[in-house]
Parts: sequence; C-alpha cells; structure tokens
Amino acid sequence: MIQQPVSSPPQVETRLPVRAGAGRFLILSVVFVCAACGLVYELELVALASYLIGDSVTQASVVLSVMVFAMGVGSLLAKRLRCRAAFGFGLLEAALALLGGCSALVLYMSFVWVGESRYALVGFSLAIGVLIGAEIPLLMTLIQRFSRQDAEGTVADLFAADYVGALVGGLAFPFLLLPWLGQLTGALVTGAVNAVAGAALVLWLFGRDLTRRSRRLLLAVNVLVLAVLATAAVEVDDFERAARRALYGDGVRVALHTDVQEVVLTGAGEGGEPLELYLDGRLRVSGRDEYRYHEALVHPAMRGPHTRVLILGGGDGLAAREVLRYRDVHTVTLVELDPGVVRLARTDPALAELNGHAYDDPRLREVSADAFSWLREAERAGAGAYDVVISDLPNPGITASTKLYSAEFYGLASRVLTRGGRLAVHAGSPATDPRTYWTVDATLRAAGFGTTPYRARGGPSGFAAGPDRVKDGRPEASDWGFELAEVGARPVLGLAPDAPRLRSPARALLAAGRRGVERTRVAGLPPSTLVHPRYGG
Repeated sequence: MIQQPVSSPPQVETRLPVRAGAGRFLILSVVFVCAACGLVYELELVALASYLIGDSVTQASVVLSVMVFAMGVGSLLAKRLRCRAAFGFGLLEAALALLGGCSALVLYMSFVWVGESRYALVGFSLAIGVLIGAEIPLLMTLIQRFSRQDAEGTVADLFAADYVGALVGGLAFPFLLLPWLGQLTGALVTGAVNAVAGAALVLWLFGRDLTRRSRRLLLAVNVLVLAVLATAAVEVDDFERAARRALYGDGVRVALHTDVQEVVLTGAGEGGEPLELYLDGRLRVSGRDEYRYHEALVHPAMRGPHTRVLILGGGDGLAAREVLRYRDVHTVTLVELDPGVVRLARTDPALAELNGHAYDDPRLREVSADAFSWLREAERAGAGAYDVVISDLPNPGITASTKLYSAEFYGLASRVLTRGGRLAVHAGSPATDPRTYWTVDATLRAAGFGTTPYRARGGPSGFAAGPDRVKDGRPEASDWGFELAEVGARPVLGLAPDAPRLRSPARALLAAGRRGVERTRVAGLPPSTLVHPRYGG
C-alpha cells in the first residue's frame, strides 16, 4: 500500500560525508536491502506456521493481513520520529533485525515447549509489520536531504527500490536461504544483514547529525543485536536437537531435511521401542498399530483382479508390503513425491524390516513424482490400466494435499483403472472430522465413482497412529476412514478368497466398517475441486 507523501519537516543544515548523488544511491541501496529482509521475515513466518500449525492458506492469510494492517499503523507512528529521522531509523532497524531474526526461533520454541504457536505468530506479525511500516516515512525524510527533485519523484525512486528488493528477498528465501541455511539460521542471517545495513547507513552517512551520546547508543544497540543473533546462530544446532528431544522424546535416530519435508525416525532401536515416523512434525507411522491402517486400506481393494497395482504415496513401503503379499500380483508402481522417504525406507534397518523389505521385491517399481502430475502424464503416454489404485496420501485437511482429493484428481485416477477396477482412498477420520470425510465421498461420486465408505479403529495405543493423527503433539482421532470406489458401481466390501492372513481380525474389521461409519454421515456436501477446495485445515 503506497502512502502519498506529506509535507517534509523543515530542512536542516546537514554536513554530508559524500556527494548528493552518492548519498542518494546509498539510501536507495539500503531501501533495497531492508525490503528484501522484510519480505524474508514474512515468508519465514508463513512457512514455519504452515509447518507447525498446518493449513498454509490460513496461515498466509493471517500473517499477510495482520502485517499489512500493522504497516499502516507503523507509518502513522513514524510521524513522531521524523524530527530525529536518522536516530529513529537506526533504532528501528536494530529492533527489526532482532525481532525478525529471532522470530522463527521463538515461534518454534513456543510450539515445542508451550504447545501453542498461534499467539506468537500474530504477535510477531504485528510487531514486524509496525517496524516495516515505519521505514519508508523515515527514509523519505532522509533521502530528501540528498535530493533536489520533487517529492513525487523521490517517492517513485523509494518504492522502485523497495519493490525490487522485495522481489529479490522473495526469490532468495525458497532458492537460497531455505535449502542452504534452513528456516532458523536463514532468519538469523537475514536479521544480521538487516542490522548491518541500517547501522552502516545511519552511523556513516548521518553520523555527523547525531550527538556523541546518540552515536554510542546506536553502536552499542547494534553490537548487542549482532551478538544475540550470532550466539543464536552458533547454538541453533543444539537448540534443534533439544527441541527434537522435547517433541519426539529421547529416541530420535534419524532427523533429516529432504527437498520436500522434515523426516524424523524414532524408536526400533536396541531398547525395543516401536518405530515411529514423523513427516513435518506429524506422526505418519507407528509400529504399534500401523498394520491396522495398511491392512484396512489395501485388502478390501484387492477383492477382484489385482495383477497390476498402482500406489499413490506410501513411500514408507508399508502399503506396498501388503500388496506384495498376493502372489498373483505381477507389477506394483509406487508414485512418491519425496525420494528421501523412499531412500530411508530402503536403507534404514528398522523401517525396512517393518515394510518387509518391499523395495527389494522385483515386482515393485518406484517413481519419484507428484501423484497428480504423474496421472496426467500416464494417461497421455498410454501407460496402461491398473486393476487397483491405492491412494495412501496425507490427510485432505492439509492444504498442500487438497488437489490430491479433488474431483479432477479422481477423474484422472478413473482413467488409469481397468473396467471394474477399484480405488481405495484414505479419507481422514469420520469420527472427529466427518465433514472432511464425507466431502471426500461426495467428490468421488462427482467424479463418476460408486463408493462404499468404511473405517478401522486404532489399536491398543488408544488412537490411530497413521497419516496426520497428531496435531500440536496431541492425538486427533481414534479411527481411520476409507472409501472403496469403482467407476459406475458401488463395490462390495470384503476380502479376496486368496487374501493372506491378516493381523487385524478381518470379520471384526469389515463389520465395524459397515456399521460405524454411516452414523457420522453429513448429507448434502458439495464436491471439492481445484478451483473450489472444500476441505478445512
């Protein structure tokens, strides 16, 4: 939002260390750097909040709307500082560097040790927005000391530098800072750059305007800010390890960041603790009762021809383990977005043992690709039809997954099925989120499928440890919901005559699925599409 310039305060005689053109260039360069840093702070908050809280659309809306509002407040508050613009700008940049640099660290800390990060998110959005909003009015006052052109031309130059800086910051965050430094260190480094730029401009270019006491104060404040940021950067690895222990317990064996997500493995060591797999902080697999989820997802779909099977997601290999138990399965194609998960499922001894060394089976072919894009290309390339499609994907309530639960996605899936082929879908919990579950049902029917809804309950742990069963460290549900679908017909819920022996009681599983799920039905829900997603966060 561009503010129209107001009349400037009376010009004072300024002893400038450089010529007017050079001073103007230096100020515009600092505008560029500050704009880049400001946008990085915004993106850091959005990215980390989406990871910690979920639902990236909501988190982006909260951060951006609160921050833009706060920028307007900051612009108004900056009027009080224009009489001492240089000193005010120096203190403002030091505060912004400290808050923005430490924002990701404090947000993560509040999530891990307090269990709630929404209040911290709103607080940092407000504070950072106020400080960013105060920058331009103060810089406008400073640059006019070097400028002889009209105020409108000066404003145009300021905003041009501001917008180009925002472009660079927006591109640097996903392509440089995030992959090379990570969220925590990236924010700290950005804060240090911000502090150095602000301090250098004020102390060198306008240092003669300041009293000796003001110069010493600014220097001390900025040295303190840089010391805090540097100390945090040095200790960030120890902080992350402590946070993981607090979040996942002492049994963390593997913690890595792939190009897609954070992957953490705990348990299944010499102490005999059950293996647990977390993806982006969400518990996806628990060795206590994962078999209940995977048996319920896979085996009802295998009733009928199952020579060729397609698995969408399921990089942990556990759904593939169940499919490969059928001897008459000839080929299994597994499409997984994150090759890092597949690599871990192959090489980690405990996870490979849990998935039955599925990736060593020559019938299994793994493809690293987005499931939606792969289905589009498979149809165009004439990849052939599958008897069974297993959709073992993250919960539809996560924004990044909503396209994989859309009518368009299921339309693509229907085109790679043989006549009479079955599609099995994990659809969330009908007990705790019936609206999402029955929206999946409505979406499948809108794509031309007949559906048979069913569910399976969690095991002795008291909750269902599977895709997205934990939010903010607390169990969300005690069951899993599934949909068995067939194009143009409602499939029969049952097991194949040659089904292998199951660890879950098959009769109890199917009976509970038929009886329990209908009680949660929500009628009249519209389908979810790419342009109008219907799933909540």
